Amino acid sequence: MFKKTMLLICSGMLMLNLCGCFALVAGVAVGGAGTAVWLSGKLTQEFHTPYQATINASKLALQSLKLTVISEKSDANVTQIKGSFSDGKEMWVDIDRVDDNSTKVEVRVGGVKPDKEDASVVLKKIQSFL
Repeated sequence: MFKKTMLLICSGMLMLNLCGCFALVAGVAVGGAGTAVWLSGKLTQEFHTPYQATINASKLALQSLKLTVISEKSDANVTQIKGSFSDGKEMWVDIDRVDDNSTKVEVRVGGVKPDKEDASVVLKKIQSFL
């Protein structure tokens, strides 16, 4: 009886923990228009703007920051712009279509050691052009 009770309590606590994490992730996804998230070496933010408008804003932002664009790959739902800073530090901007009026932008600066501060500068500049 004791084993069953402990199993039930542990299972309940695990479920609450998982539900809490899901609620946190869902909250970030829904309210992401104002919040950038640093995860896996990338700064990520969702914008309530159409896909092509976000691509155009990203290009203008990189141009205004005087970053060199090395390559651009694009299709109907994903665009990646690869560039570099004047000191040679690499930078990537990934733009994903979420729906017709929303996009997710991920910015990574630096290959081996990601630079959160520079990624933040790039993301804020993109946001200023939206």
